[in-house]
Amino acid sequence: QVQLVESGGGLVQAGGSLRLSCAASGRTFSSYFMAYGMGWFRQAPGKEREFVARINWSGDDTYYADSVKGRFTISRDNAKNTVYLQMNSLKPEDTAVYYCGVYSYWGQGTQVTVSS
Repeated sequence: QVQLVESGGGLVQAGGSLRLSCAASGRTFSSYFMAYGMGWFRQAPGKEREFVARINWSGDDTYYADSVKGRFTISRDNAKNTVYLQMNSLKPEDTAVYYCGVYSYWGQGTQVTVSS
């Protein structure tokens, strides 16, 4: 199995920044990452979960939702089995629980709240 643990969420004012981390464990994680890539999703109150960003194993192929392009950056440190989401110029509409996922595995989520 694969275990994913998100961290780094919190309360921040509009225009501020946060860096989320997703720490992975399990002997099959790297294989799934290489085969399927890794992604970040978020779910705001009263809304469906939406795609935020994805990255491949080598880190040279990334893709972002239009709502976060130019503000968020996804990256990975394969030696640490960790994927990051750097969030800059945060807006109140970014408020959500953020989840990382690979293949069919998901973490527990971390809360991000942006005040106006």
